[in-house]
Amino acid sequence: MAQGHTITIDKSGEHVRVVHDGQVLAESDRPLVLRETGCPPRYYLPPEDVRLDLLTPSDTHTYCPFKGTASYWSLPDAPDLVWAYPDPKPDVAGIRDHLCFYDAEVL
Repeated sequence: MAQGHTITIDKSGEHVRVVHDGQVLAESDRPLVLRETGCPPRYYLPPEDVRLDLLTPSDTHTYCPFKGTASYWSLPDAPDLVWAYPDPKPDVAGIRDHLCFYDAEVL
């Protein structure tokens, strides 16, 4: 990590649900919450709790110097709505293959 930049990953006991246009895309009682300097908390959900059958892999990939290369998935009306790090940097290995949405409802 760069000096002053931190990332923490914790198991969360919260219930997280992701809904898009009235359709539940994911629901989990076992999310990981990632807190990163300068960013809002993000909930990473296990793939078993995500409706992968509704998502289409995207050609988009982005690189974060702290987490690694992210892969994205889309809905027909919502490009690159969800991402994951299939091979994250060692410091954030806990989020491997967990999926994160831009907007998640925490209950």
